[in-house]
Amino acid sequence: MKILFMGSAAFAVPSLDALVRSRHQVVEIVAQPDKPAGRGRHIHACPVAEFARSKGLALFQPTSVRKEESIEHFRSLAPDLLVIVAYGKILPIEIISIPPRGSINVHASLLPKYRGAAPINWAIANGEAETGVTTMFISEELDAGDILLASSTPIGNEESAGELHDRLACMGAALLMETIEGIENGELRAHPQDHSKATHAPILKKEDGHIDWKMPAAAIANRVRAFTPWPGTYTKIGDRTLRVHRAAVTQISHCGQPGTVIEARARLVIACGKGALCIDEVQIEGGRRMAAPDFLLGHKITVGTKFS
Repeated sequence: MKILFMGSAAFAVPSLDALVRSRHQVVEIVAQPDKPAGRGRHIHACPVAEFARSKGLALFQPTSVRKEESIEHFRSLAPDLLVIVAYGKILPIEIISIPPRGSINVHASLLPKYRGAAPINWAIANGEAETGVTTMFISEELDAGDILLASSTPIGNEESAGELHDRLACMGAALLMETIEGIENGELRAHPQDHSKATHAPILKKEDGHIDWKMPAAAIANRVRAFTPWPGTYTKIGDRTLRVHRAAVTQISHCGQPGTVIEARARLVIACGKGALCIDEVQIEGGRRMAAPDFLLGHKITVGTKFS
């Protein structure tokens, strides 16, 4: 089949790689435009654009897919199927309806749960035991199209969002190829989502990483994993930011106020709204990442210190 691929983020690269290696013809790759990033605001390409250039593949980076010239360009390619993976923009019906075999998407959750931009992060943050990937037909409503296939996986007790992202990206690539084969041979039938069971995974904001010590220790530990690598979790010691890179619930009885240090010798333990959190790895503002015991050797953190 002639396939038009649209993607931008790193999650899409394994799917694109699988398509390029297949017998199908990828007529073009559509990715977000290069843009400034980082402290120096240097121009950077998104991961899909980088991959396409490294392979010498046809690449199109429109500033807007809604412009008539973009839509006419896609029509001129006459794709049989449109595949969208982590493209980052909602497509108009004029594009969705171009391919005769339909427009399909790979989404990093078990739909209808966790529709939206950050399904991996919020699944971990909310303490889910499992997640997965789903392929579906694209509809005008976000992540609400008919489901084609789904594949589930347990979430590891210590697995971060970054680690789970990489696993699901590879799972998504395999599921995509299975889905395309089913569409091509006519054996795959889509079924509608149960919209009453839909939950949402909004885009992450930097402030999502600010630790609320009134939350249960287990919920904070989940957020530390969920927001790694971005936006990270952090608290305040006085006027300095302390980033928490790794933490775990500890079985200790305490009567401290949430955010109060209750151990600060061999380990750093903080009272929470319910239970206590043992911080394993930290990074003080302007410093390097280090194990909490090493951090305690160089910083005066005592029992009773209050984190904001």
